[in-house]
Amino acid sequence: MSSVLILGASYGSLFGTKLLMAGHDVSLVCTKPTADLINREGTVVRLPIKGREKLLEISSTRLPGTLCASTPEEADPAKFDLIVLGMSEAQYGSAGVRELMHRIALARKPCLAIMNMPPLAYLKRIPGLSTDSLAGCYASPEVWDAFDPTLTTLASPDPQAFRPPDEPKNVLQVGLPTNFKAARFEADEPTALLRTLEADIERARFDDGEGPLEIPVKLKIHDSIFVPLAKWPMLITGNYRCIRKDEMISIRDAVLGDIGKSREVYAWVSNLCTGLGADTDDLVPFDKYAKAAEGLGKPASAARALFGGAQNIERVDCLVRRIAIQKGLPCTTLDEIVALVDERLTRNRQRDA
Repeated sequence: MSSVLILGASYGSLFGTKLLMAGHDVSLVCTKPTADLINREGTVVRLPIKGREKLLEISSTRLPGTLCASTPEEADPAKFDLIVLGMSEAQYGSAGVRELMHRIALARKPCLAIMNMPPLAYLKRIPGLSTDSLAGCYASPEVWDAFDPTLTTLASPDPQAFRPPDEPKNVLQVGLPTNFKAARFEADEPTALLRTLEADIERARFDDGEGPLEIPVKLKIHDSIFVPLAKWPMLITGNYRCIRKDEMISIRDAVLGDIGKSREVYAWVSNLCTGLGADTDDLVPFDKYAKAAEGLGKPASAARALFGGAQNIERVDCLVRRIAIQKGLPCTTLDEIVALVDERLTRNRQRDA
């Protein structure tokens, strides 16, 4: 049995639920009101199950693992076997979390980031990539300075999940129950821990009163460090193209509205990834992504945050563009996306100044 600290009680509660099902202990880091709620009532995750019309509801109180929650100030990373970073990138520089991140780095515990925006420490594992010019894409790049690249790895946050707006903050609903695809650590010992968690999650079942059920959303460990970057073509083709000058559109409309243009953008980002060292097998074919996009009828979370007045969002658009500049690969569409996001962020910051 392992003890896992997860930063982020929203998306992080999905991964936490899978660990709890497998009998591991989980501690979620969140705000005090949310921590108090979780410590009183646990968490609830709702998932679609193949062959069932209604969502399956899984309460942490019915699972074999032990769950608790705490504020960033209360968390002691030295007590845990694994740290999971399940927040959006801009949150790591906030008060309390920034100090916790420093304690995590000093504790030298293996860290699995489930983020669209890879930690700078992870990008240092990519041969031939200079991270100096990439720091400006991060809201608080300095929080990653003390992290050891050999103890930092990345999982692609492929499962789509959201907090229902009319529900308490301990409830999460899964829209697309795909897998977390993680790269191995450089070292063997923390990688062995990940593979144990992978196997335990694979074996775990949930009995809702009608017999044991295999629950979707698994952890899949890969030897290639490029597998989690398979999300980049999807993000640039769909998520960031939701953002228009004066409105946002759904991911489905961004991808399927001009399928030829989407295929072109997707191929360009995929070529950038293979240029960094990825194998084509590490990536997801465009047609498979386009099929999945049919069910993505809402704007991406980055677009919703941007049009909701956020002063910072995850800047995968900026990151991919700067990497492309390093490699001498221009892309007009990406230039336009970055300009639109920059303009909206400037407008948000000036309004709140």
